[in-house]
Amino acid sequence: MATTAIGSSGYVCCRFFLQVITGRWFMMFASFLIMACAGATYLFGVYSKDIKSTLGYDQSTLNLMSTFKDLGANVGVLSGLLAEVTPTWFVLLVGALMNFTGYFMIWLAVTKRVATPKVWQMCAYICIGANSQNFANTGSLVTCVKNFPQSRGMMLGLMKGFVGLSGAIFTQIYYAIYGNDSKSLILLIGWFPAAISLVFVYNIRAMKISTHPNETKVLHEYLGIATVLALLIMALTIAQKKVPFSHTAYLFSGVAVCFIMFSPFLIAVREEFYTWRNREQLTAPIRLVDEAPTLPETEMKSEIEYESMETKVASASGCSSIFKPPKRGEDFSILQALFSIDMFLVFLGTFCGLGCSLTAVDNLGQIGESLGYPYQAVSTVVSLLSIWNYFGRVFAGFVSEIILLKYKIPRPLIMSLVFLLAAVGDLLIAFPWPGSVYLASLLLGFSFGAQQTLLFIIVSELFGLKYYATLFNCAQLSSPLGSFVLNVRIVGKLYDKEAWKQLAAKGMARSMVKELTCIGKQCYRLSFSILAATNTFGSIVVLVLVLRTRKYYGGDIYKRFRDEIAENEKEMALKSAQEMQMVES
Repeated sequence: MATTAIGSSGYVCCRFFLQVITGRWFMMFASFLIMACAGATYLFGVYSKDIKSTLGYDQSTLNLMSTFKDLGANVGVLSGLLAEVTPTWFVLLVGALMNFTGYFMIWLAVTKRVATPKVWQMCAYICIGANSQNFANTGSLVTCVKNFPQSRGMMLGLMKGFVGLSGAIFTQIYYAIYGNDSKSLILLIGWFPAAISLVFVYNIRAMKISTHPNETKVLHEYLGIATVLALLIMALTIAQKKVPFSHTAYLFSGVAVCFIMFSPFLIAVREEFYTWRNREQLTAPIRLVDEAPTLPETEMKSEIEYESMETKVASASGCSSIFKPPKRGEDFSILQALFSIDMFLVFLGTFCGLGCSLTAVDNLGQIGESLGYPYQAVSTVVSLLSIWNYFGRVFAGFVSEIILLKYKIPRPLIMSLVFLLAAVGDLLIAFPWPGSVYLASLLLGFSFGAQQTLLFIIVSELFGLKYYATLFNCAQLSSPLGSFVLNVRIVGKLYDKEAWKQLAAKGMARSMVKELTCIGKQCYRLSFSILAATNTFGSIVVLVLVLRTRKYYGGDIYKRFRDEIAENEKEMALKSAQEMQMVES
């Protein structure tokens, strides 16, 4: 009898362990870890000086590498298309291999372990390494949204928030392991994200959606943990700029960051135990009722609905139906979404908004220099951008969800207001006063993060989740396009023009100075006035989208997911009851 009890107890423990590592909550925890390692592109400024000095590159060559980095980081259509035809584990595996290959080859070149590569090879390496983050995004982010469709706003806010913090997280881990050896940072970027993806490659997968009474509570707990992590990193960043840290101090800082980052695992175990206990309680009354006659009927109904859906999708994928899309919120085909007016408005609006924000963020360090801020102040402002970016991302996810559910305010309206907030930040740089750069960096970092999260949420809400992996990657192409036009063609040229004027006023030739530098308020006045106007135009464009979607957002946009959850829970309860009957027999 005792042996039977022990065997039964061991069986129960094994079943619970399997439920934990295969459950939705552990999947969420694993996804957050992957996203927290998916922002290595933000660290290019830390190790770029090693590439420049070791390989003998000039600034233009380094800028060329940076361009290929941005290209790889923002062109994620390949990962989206791959996710449509392959399982999630394969997408994550490809991303891990690309990440390791790209950055490992850069590390070999910088440490002189291989012959000096040609410039095009280095550009290819960094493009491959940066593009890998799109595979991590597509694999984990899209899967989480599909598994938690009713909480997608909060979910996307958290996941994009972890990406925003990833650069700062990596910095603390790098200091703890390698000290100030920035060449080793390249190796860390190569192996650490790849290792995390490989460890959880089979845990990230789409599941049958189900309700959970604590879902919102758990997401708020995750928000609390992420905010504590952001505040800790902010405090460490400021302290490390002000006070010299020993390697032991860096080690303790890294351990503290890792402890907070892994603490959501306890929440995952708790919630899976709660689910386990409830399921065990629910199966008892169900086993007393003979449900056998209704099971084939349920299956037949599911098959009919499935066939109907497949027929609808098949007809929608034909060229003749590209301009006959389904209702908003239903599953658009890729071509239906790309050729829709709503997608055009989303693309044009984010071309203006994200293009302006990227331009402002990329130039913030040089802006501080032109306005006469000391190097330490400029360095701190740039370092804290990731913190403001994080708060913008989680604000856009959580607050917009509350506003939408409580007041039925369309989510694009919040994006329109965020564009205006960015315009205010642009004007603070165009017409500065002492200390205005600090406020401008906060507004620009916050709005930049909010725009990215809102873009991902709006695409999922308007065009459905069936082809979300491809559609959100297509939508974010507006970001590098806007950055190229506004940063390279407008801001860069106008800055150089002012620098040439100052050089001519001093009676100097270009060959007499190492690089063109502009000092004064006029350096960015005209260019950032143009950015402010562009942001305002983007806000107006998104207001047109608000008018088009106000009826859709005024309804119940999550109704079909609740219906699907109800069907799934009925099926899961019946399956669990059958399993219990088999065990007892």
